[in-house]
Amino acid sequence: MAGVSSSSSTMAEEELTLTVKWSGKEYTVRVCGDDTVGELKRRICQLTTVLPKRQKLLYPKLLPSKLADDAVLLSSLPFKSSVKLTMIGSMEDDIIVDPVDSPDIVDDFELGQDEAVDIKDNHINNQKLRRRIDHYKIELKNPCRQGKKLLVLDIDYTLFDHRSTAENPLQLMRPYLHEFLTAAYAEYDIMIWSATSIKWVELKMGQLGVLNNPNYKITALLDHLAMITVQSYSRGIFDCKPLGLIWAQFPEFYSSKNTIMFDDLRRNFVMNPQNGLIIKPFRKAHSSRNSDQELIKLTSYLLAIAELDDLSALDHNSWQSFTEDNVKRRRHE
Repeated sequence: MAGVSSSSSTMAEEELTLTVKWSGKEYTVRVCGDDTVGELKRRICQLTTVLPKRQKLLYPKLLPSKLADDAVLLSSLPFKSSVKLTMIGSMEDDIIVDPVDSPDIVDDFELGQDEAVDIKDNHINNQKLRRRIDHYKIELKNPCRQGKKLLVLDIDYTLFDHRSTAENPLQLMRPYLHEFLTAAYAEYDIMIWSATSIKWVELKMGQLGVLNNPNYKITALLDHLAMITVQSYSRGIFDCKPLGLIWAQFPEFYSSKNTIMFDDLRRNFVMNPQNGLIIKPFRKAHSSRNSDQELIKLTSYLLAIAELDDLSALDHNSWQSFTEDNVKRRRHE
């Protein structure tokens, strides 16, 4: 049994060079045994722009169902370097859609403290992060500004209700979005990171007037290809947004000490739990937009903590009480 375990460990760390045939062309994809089928599809998407959910992978020695399960580890498949796969799928150059086929209510979860630490410090997960840093280059829309902190924002259910319908996308925008971004921009560079395709990110942010607003600038946009896949004992395999990707590419500007990230899904923070703030999801825009004041409240918090040299010791779960205490303190000054 020890020999089998050693062999499996070697396979998990071995880098594989696969060939993917699609639309009359062949593409070279480099992966590792500890990657999943979902990660393989993500790499293929980088080369072909065919979204992972549109890909159907075929390999003569495997049933199609094996390659349809994104959670399957490549080390469990009979792959070796020089293997040739066939991919069936269509690009969406003419039809820009939300590539997340999720239900209206997303099953988020909170991991135990020990398990969250294990995931963050796990050797394999950090290998995946290093590979993502090597393969995904963040393109700046505007220069990073020296001395500014960094605010990273999700889109779906954070800035925009992506499941409701409306004649005009502005009807689905979270209230006070532009006021919030204008105030935040005074102290923070702003990056948008969505678990969707970059085309969808650009489309939605463009429709909402975020990309050309005269009162603030967006530093960069990140999409689902910047995420990594991790595994937990209790919750299985899932994607997350590792802020280490940003810190590695712009170390002279950003770090764990000056970065905060808003997302409605707690699991997206698992590689950087100290930097994540869970924002109340913005759903059912037509009935909630007259009462939702989350961004107004969070503006006060962002400006209050901008005065601190190090954000890494803050408990963002208690952001509301921090803001209330700060307001009381100012009243007595």
